[in-house]
Amino acid sequence: MEKKSEINGHAVPGSASTDLMVEQQQQHLHPRGGLGGRLAGFLRRNLLVILTVSGVLVGVGLGMVVRSLGLTRAQMTYFAFPGEMLLRMLKMIILPLVVCSLVSGAASLDTRSLGKLGGVAVAYFLVTTLIASGIGVALAFIIRPGVGAGALNTNALGLESVSANKETADSFLDLARNLFPANLVAAAFRSYATDYKMVAMGNNTNGTTLYQKVPFGTETDGMNILGLVLFAMVFGVALRKLGEEGEELIRFFNAFNEATMVLVSWIMWYIPFGIMFLVGSKIVEMEDVVLLVTSLGKYIFASILGHIIHGGIVLPLIYFGFTRKNPFSFLSGLITPFTTAFATCSSSATLPSMIKCVEENNGVDKRISRFILPIGATVNMDGAAIFQCIAAVFIAQLNNAELNAGQIFTILVTATASSVGAAGIPAGGIITIAIILEAIGLPTNDLSLMLAVDWIVDRTTTVVNVEGDALGAGILHHINQQEMRKLHLQEEELEEVRVEAMANVEAEEETSPLVTRQSKILEATPEAIESVL
Repeated sequence: MEKKSEINGHAVPGSASTDLMVEQQQQHLHPRGGLGGRLAGFLRRNLLVILTVSGVLVGVGLGMVVRSLGLTRAQMTYFAFPGEMLLRMLKMIILPLVVCSLVSGAASLDTRSLGKLGGVAVAYFLVTTLIASGIGVALAFIIRPGVGAGALNTNALGLESVSANKETADSFLDLARNLFPANLVAAAFRSYATDYKMVAMGNNTNGTTLYQKVPFGTETDGMNILGLVLFAMVFGVALRKLGEEGEELIRFFNAFNEATMVLVSWIMWYIPFGIMFLVGSKIVEMEDVVLLVTSLGKYIFASILGHIIHGGIVLPLIYFGFTRKNPFSFLSGLITPFTTAFATCSSSATLPSMIKCVEENNGVDKRISRFILPIGATVNMDGAAIFQCIAAVFIAQLNNAELNAGQIFTILVTATASSVGAAGIPAGGIITIAIILEAIGLPTNDLSLMLAVDWIVDRTTTVVNVEGDALGAGILHHINQQEMRKLHLQEEELEEVRVEAMANVEAEEETSPLVTRQSKILEATPEAIESVL
């Protein structure tokens, strides 16, 4: 009989790790050494969380101290090296984690439940991103961060200009092209992007050469996670359809997945040290932060307030509405991935620790978490949608452009749709703002203002992004459990009906005079049987 445990309100199958956790929880409830034993138990259970949060705090202090030393650019690079190593480790694990977890997740769920869970996931991602976009636009019109800041420009702050000349239509076509990569191996490190060249189309009547802007395809550095996610899902479903022939390959991906999670558990112990230097190096590299915050303070405030409202109120309410469980007890098990998200500014880099913590601390079914979290890290960008909408309205106010209802609707739809294709990397959302600005006909030359403070806003953005993914996994786990419970009850009812039917048949056999007479004949002597025959 398989043992069952309960973690954070979720029932999970018993395993070595969960049994250990339950034992630790029992020790916590019934401490053996009084206050000292209780404190030791608490520290042992939450050691990684404490170390990770301490890493951020120590990093801030260390950054302040080193900043006053006036390091050269080369010395700053050396100082940031341990943090860079953490990012490299986390990025190294993304490809095998995404591909293997999605293949094994899609193969372990039957096609009907896969379709239902996929539908619920898509609806959840779409609705939460639309709500996030709405919050962003509303806050931008209430706080009005760009009003009165018309004198603010990139030259005043000494910023480099950001060029973004991509057409909106081409941006969405690139999204569709990246869904179906022409080369899977190349998709592991390159994405498709449209560029333009001017082609001479002849002369006009004055003899002036006429040029036309013609789009052509190029490859840009950066993993095409969207294409890999779609391929892995479809490949997992195909393996399931093969039946016995596909079993060996499914076992291979399952084993690969488990081995990757072991690597993740090792990397997680390096996270506190790496985070300390990541945060410290960001503080050392900061330009004149006082000038930036005073100039763009209202924009930063509006963005962070939007993230607090969405992440602290809207998403927990949605989770509670579906599950009737305390969302904050669920989120309390995810402090390590949230801290990683805050330090790295990358949804993709946070994915390994998120999968591990959601499964071990919150007891979410492996099939659910490994299927939905890689998809969420790619397509669910609630935090990005908020700051992109605020940035678009901010730039409109900066240029004294009055936005009509049609343009506001365009901002909402474009932010929701284009956040799907936003790269889960630091500053990945800036290019998406360019798409929104192009869609509503605003200049993109003020984008460098966003880039100047992106390192501040991007931290809360990434935390909200990964929180949305985690709560989505929790909701799907709850729905899946309810479905399984219903099936179990139906099976029990069928079993009861079968038992009753069997009992009725037996009763009829016992009372039937014909059967009684036949049984009496069978009990008689062979001579009697012969005479009857």
